[in-house]
Amino acid sequence: MLDTIVALATPPLRSALGIVRFSGEDCFTIVSNFFSKDLTKYDKNSIIHGFIKDKDIVVDEVVLLLYKAPSSFTGENSIEIISHGSPLIFNKIISLALSFGARMAERGEYSSRAYLNGKLDLIQAENINDLINAETEESKNISMNALLGKTSKLIFPLKKELGDLLANIEANIDYSEYTDIIDIDLVKITEICKVLIKKIDILIENGEKGKIIKDGINIALVGKPNVGKSSLLNALINEDKAIVTNIKGTTRDVVEGKINLNGIIINLYDTAGIRETNNEIENIGINKSKDVINKADIVIALFDNENFDEEDKEILNLTKNKKRIIVYNKMDKQNYNKKDEAIYISALNKEVSPLTNKIMELLGLTNENFSNPSLANEREIGLLKNAKEELNVALSLSKDNTSIDIVTEHIKRAYLKILSITGEDYDFDMAKEIFSRFCLGK
Repeated sequence: MLDTIVALATPPLRSALGIVRFSGEDCFTIVSNFFSKDLTKYDKNSIIHGFIKDKDIVVDEVVLLLYKAPSSFTGENSIEIISHGSPLIFNKIISLALSFGARMAERGEYSSRAYLNGKLDLIQAENINDLINAETEESKNISMNALLGKTSKLIFPLKKELGDLLANIEANIDYSEYTDIIDIDLVKITEICKVLIKKIDILIENGEKGKIIKDGINIALVGKPNVGKSSLLNALINEDKAIVTNIKGTTRDVVEGKINLNGIIINLYDTAGIRETNNEIENIGINKSKDVINKADIVIALFDNENFDEEDKEILNLTKNKKRIIVYNKMDKQNYNKKDEAIYISALNKEVSPLTNKIMELLGLTNENFSNPSLANEREIGLLKNAKEELNVALSLSKDNTSIDIVTEHIKRAYLKILSITGEDYDFDMAKEIFSRFCLGK
């Protein structure tokens, strides 16, 4: 039997109301010790008015929400005490609960119990946390699709087809004398693996786009000194955050900004101008700039002239392996020989729409990416890629006429990776790591 756990489910601040949450088989008995009514007499979900009491002293007038197992979020007996919003009251209720045998919940323990009791799969559980941390309406919609179970349904066909394939292979091996079994040979396995790999590719592509919507992207502004990086950051965030002067090397550290671009959170990093210098402090900033380039999803390489000098060429060399947008600044001061594929802006005059349009074009998002469910976090995408790798191995071995037993082993591994996405046959140590990121009341 799991312990009865208790935690504050609302912020630990003074407010109109607060919620203290309990879960566990004994929670009705424990709370009855300091509530004005005997909760053990209730045999169904109920809303109850009464008083929290410390012996004969009234602590607060409250409303209790009682949930009988399995009709609760965790699948266990659960109580939510809605009290007045004083931290003194929250702490007193929790203190009383602990004195009668409850213990403090660990981070994410309510959600982990819901997962263990079959109330949520791992995709749904993860997206509770993502929903709480969503910064845009679009990000919230992605997480809500998952929480409602729509995302989990994406892998049901894969799970069924892989399960059917494995069952037919085993039946052919173990019951070859039966004539009503579907024949499965290496040629058939090759055909099925190709179809499954294509389906996984679609899920990965949509998942990576969904991850952009949910988590946003990091963009580094890179260029030599005085090309207008700080002015561009200020123009994009519509705020004078970065210091702008005509003195080279003004920006010596990474300056960060954030914008919501058509529903996508863009984390902007204005880097120190990259050039050869003997200034030790400026060199530290330049090295930080190079680190930011390596970690960025997109690099905006900014220039103020179409005739590249050696410092400009170094910028191009540093960013050549990155997803990159080449931008020419200072349209207000120069007459460029404009090229169709180039981006021209005036950061000073905040004429940056060609750049923001290019960013959205580069992301390649469609209306469907914003509205449809997708497997949109690193764990889920990683498991899809692992399953694809195993199927690619099975495909290669099948083409080489390798023993069907060896081919089957890789198909089994792919199947287990797919099951792991929702937490079936899942290593709970990993699940525990996921839930440890949650806040206490979840």
